[in-house]
Amino acid sequence: MPAARADPTLPRHLAFAYGLLILYACLHPLAGWKPTGLPPLDFLFAPWPKYFRYADLALNLLGFVPFGFVLAPALPERLGRAGAVVVATLIAGVLSFSMEVTQNFLPTRVSSNIDLGFNVLGGLIGALAGVRWGHALFDERGWLHRWRSERIIPGHSGDLGLMLLGLWLLAQLMPDSLLFGSGDLRQLLGLPTPLHFDPERFILLESVVVAVSLVAVGLFFRCMMQAASPLPVALLLLLGLAAKTVATASFFAPDAALVWLTPGTTRGLLYGVPLLAAALMLPRLHQHALAGVTMLAATTLTNLLPDNPYFMLGLASLQQGNFLNFHGLTRLTANLWPFLALSYLSAIGLWRGEHLAGR
Repeated sequence: MPAARADPTLPRHLAFAYGLLILYACLHPLAGWKPTGLPPLDFLFAPWPKYFRYADLALNLLGFVPFGFVLAPALPERLGRAGAVVVATLIAGVLSFSMEVTQNFLPTRVSSNIDLGFNVLGGLIGALAGVRWGHALFDERGWLHRWRSERIIPGHSGDLGLMLLGLWLLAQLMPDSLLFGSGDLRQLLGLPTPLHFDPERFILLESVVVAVSLVAVGLFFRCMMQAASPLPVALLLLLGLAAKTVATASFFAPDAALVWLTPGTTRGLLYGVPLLAAALMLPRLHQHALAGVTMLAATTLTNLLPDNPYFMLGLASLQQGNFLNFHGLTRLTANLWPFLALSYLSAIGLWRGEHLAGR
């Protein structure tokens, strides 16, 4: 039996996309650029800091593990496993070093050799895992490759759709936002909140946003699938709930992991699940149209929803250390995701006759 051939397309796309996310997270908020007057490489020789946060060290390490994991199987096979580990680690190191040097010109960022070291260590751990298990995912006989070939529309369109789903899951790691809520442009554009907080009105709007967003995301996933299959859609939504729970427990308190499960959110889930189940039984073309309509509706309502004062109490913990980087990244992702998703739906709609035929 011939050996399975690697398909580096998807891991290369994932590595490129994840690298862009790292760039944004390390350089957030991308404002106030000015030289400090210090030699740009002084941070390399700085002593171990007297005060540091273990959470920052963990984020620096864990943030580069996925990068190394997808980068290793994306490299040419001729490098071999050892060569792939070395090259992937070097690329992670060069990326981290470039960001640390660039941070010299951002007054809100501090260049650190500790950050660099833990980034490289994270890239190394990820690369080791990538050469061990990455090919089992991405090779032509790997389960991920088989599932992607059987379930998802072919070509770059399918890869892009999977990356958008990954970004949606990343957006759920924002603990101070409404469940599944995205596309809030008010902070990004400096716009005022049009409605004042009223508990009853807030619960009603919250319920509608959660229900409509659930339908929109479920149908978005269905639109990039070759055949109807409710189980992957259900799994995606469960992963979204799990991501929200982990983010809330990590950024607020472990005993407050379900603080996001408000009365409005509970009602929205109870309404949204049967609505999505009914929508998944519609003809494919109707699902495509309904996905766009519900996504537009959810984004509009998200921008009308007033700020929840109870979530605002925990914002102080999100403005410290690398939590600021991560929070800025997740917020940008959540703000832009529905617009990227709508563009994607429009693009695949231009050739829907090809992948909707006979469905």
